[in-house]
Amino acid sequence: MNKNNFWIHLGIALVIISIAAIAGQIRNWQAQIQERRIERAVDVKETVTKPISIKRTKNASEPEVLVKFRSDVSLEEIKRIAAKNNDRVEDEIESVNNLVAIDDLDNLDAKSVAEQYSKMSDSVLYAEPNFQISINQVAENAPVLDDQPTTAPNDPMFSEQWALNNEGQGGGKAKAHLDALKAWLKTQGSEDVVVAVLDTGVDYTHQDLVNNIWFRPNDVPAYVDDEIGTIDDKKGFNADENSGDPMDDNGHGTHCAGIIGAEGNNKKGISGVNWKVEIMPLKFLGRGGFGSTKNAIEAINYAIDRKKAGVNIRVINASWGSTQYSKALEDAIRAAGEQGILFVAAAGNNSTDNDKRPHYPSNYNLPNVISVAALDRNDTLASFSNYGVKTVHIAAPGKEILSTWLNDGFREASGTSMATPQVAGVAALIIADNPKIKVEKLREKLLKSVDKLDVLDGKVENGGRLNAAKALSE
Repeated sequence: MNKNNFWIHLGIALVIISIAAIAGQIRNWQAQIQERRIERAVDVKETVTKPISIKRTKNASEPEVLVKFRSDVSLEEIKRIAAKNNDRVEDEIESVNNLVAIDDLDNLDAKSVAEQYSKMSDSVLYAEPNFQISINQVAENAPVLDDQPTTAPNDPMFSEQWALNNEGQGGGKAKAHLDALKAWLKTQGSEDVVVAVLDTGVDYTHQDLVNNIWFRPNDVPAYVDDEIGTIDDKKGFNADENSGDPMDDNGHGTHCAGIIGAEGNNKKGISGVNWKVEIMPLKFLGRGGFGSTKNAIEAINYAIDRKKAGVNIRVINASWGSTQYSKALEDAIRAAGEQGILFVAAAGNNSTDNDKRPHYPSNYNLPNVISVAALDRNDTLASFSNYGVKTVHIAAPGKEILSTWLNDGFREASGTSMATPQVAGVAALIIADNPKIKVEKLREKLLKSVDKLDVLDGKVENGGRLNAAKALSE
């Protein structure tokens, strides 16, 4: 072989060896990639099947949709379906079978995600966006700080509370009130009755509320949720952050709580409809007064769990709403009713007819729901109040209502938000007087115990204003 042929053959051999080496490396790379894919698939599977401990912060995003799967679909299958769509089950709502909150990981809009699940008719009963909800308050006036002349009870600002005892103060109409003085001759409330304020939280340190705040008894175990873990719920529940601290950072919930149960006859501030009661703070609305359907459901789910654990929750006050219908929220409220919990809801502040333009949750046609319109101190339907002869059940004082506020303060506010806790408060008085009353009978008694008003004919189902004295005398 001459030298030229030798170098030619050597070059060819080197090229063949190089090609073989490159091919081998490519196979190695392919194997490694496949290994990573397998590992990734295992990771996804484990993430889906293991419970996720969630500690939501104020900046954390909300799950996009609420989905109710058919009863024969297991939770494991639900998680597999979610994972297949690059979603995750953020929370399971234990009080409503197979209702889950699903978090989309592709940043799709909620409507698209809901439509995606709605099409799975073999597995899904319904799917809906996690709607935004807001408080039903119209106006806030300057805090009321000056002491007022004492009457009975001895709370210094009681004379300003026209809703409880209207003697014509502020240009009002005498006896356009709940007739609380006469009601209190029968009962001033009971610390054995628990009313949940589902709102922006409650300032549980307020001087006029602190003795009437519910604290979890030692014989009731801490709240446990499969997804969020164990919550030290000594002070109630914060569904906005998945924590046990429902401190109010807005003021609205504290105002509602004071109407229901500011401590009476304690020589401080005002008197609630109940002098003694247990207020359970449930926070799902944030500092700005907005929240989500899912968080409202989560808080209701908590209340149901506590009722099953032995806490005597009899009423939920809901001074908020939306024009968006939520089947999931309706199911949660129905579940509360099945546990004997009355749900009192604000009719809304849009001056509109709820028969024609529904407002939720007040428009849910459930046996444990009462929808409340607002009156002023002259027994006139407040200009802002929604109405509806078929869907709004009762009216109560809701304009220029004095109650508790943040930082030991007191102020007036207006809205069906303020009328709703008047009804919830009277419901608690009835329960204090008749502890074994069933939720259906309680609702019936409230709606029958009214003063009929001509201005409410064709506006409110029972045509009347709540009267606490009548409710306790029948």
